Amino acid sequence: MRSSCVKGNYEFLPGIAPFSSGVVAVSGYQVVHVTLRRPKPYKQGFELIDAHLGAEGRPRQALCAIELRIGQALSFDGFASFNEGYRALLTEWNILIDGVNPIARTNVAPVVGAPAEPSLYGFAYTAPGGPGIPTFVVAGSGEMQDRSLEAGGIVRAGETSPAAMKEKAAFVVGVMRDRLHGLGADWPDVTAINVYTAQPIDSFLADTILRQVGAAAIHGVTWHLSRPPVADLAFEMDMRGVARRLFV
Repeated sequence: MRSSCVKGNYEFLPGIAPFSSGVVAVSGYQVVHVTLRRPKPYKQGFELIDAHLGAEGRPRQALCAIELRIGQALSFDGFASFNEGYRALLTEWNILIDGVNPIARTNVAPVVGAPAEPSLYGFAYTAPGGPGIPTFVVAGSGEMQDRSLEAGGIVRAGETSPAAMKEKAAFVVGVMRDRLHGLGADWPDVTAINVYTAQPIDSFLADTILRQVGAAAIHGVTWHLSRPPVADLAFEMDMRGVARRLFV
């Protein structure tokens, strides 16, 4: 069930402490996606977001999704420690709603060209107007069977064989589908699908991903040679459906 971020003009699927499971703009507004041409250390990145929102006449609460890049995958404890600092920044911005984090997030570690410190790669916010269909961001998800953030919940934990990767991918595609439908959208509304893994995807891309995403398959997928943020995970995806995309 979705919750409302009234000040931000969007609804969100509650997730876990570090992020929500996805966001969708309310009627009369749209989600705008922004990619940084050159990622910035993420606290400086939030300064860029603040300036951009101000120039667009939007409040801080219009920020609805964040994309981060980190230098290397973390342990579960390291991930939890990072998230504490991240939530503290969102608290300073008055983003949390009764302690719940409404912002969707993807946070991955590139295999090549990783930043020296956690960096902002992209973000999304709401703005007036829209295409008359849902605009949204589905948060990144790895192959966790529950939200406990413990190794016991990982699909085919410790395995990266083609068969294991196919099973992991199938599970994550199911998570994406459920979140998409939870946001009131469907596959024809998707404009971009991103895959994050350091393992080959060619053996299962067609059957396990593209044939499962319906009309969205026409856009293909963007494969980022990256690892999920927790070292024990091997596969992650996120998605979005937008009508306006910017590079800054």
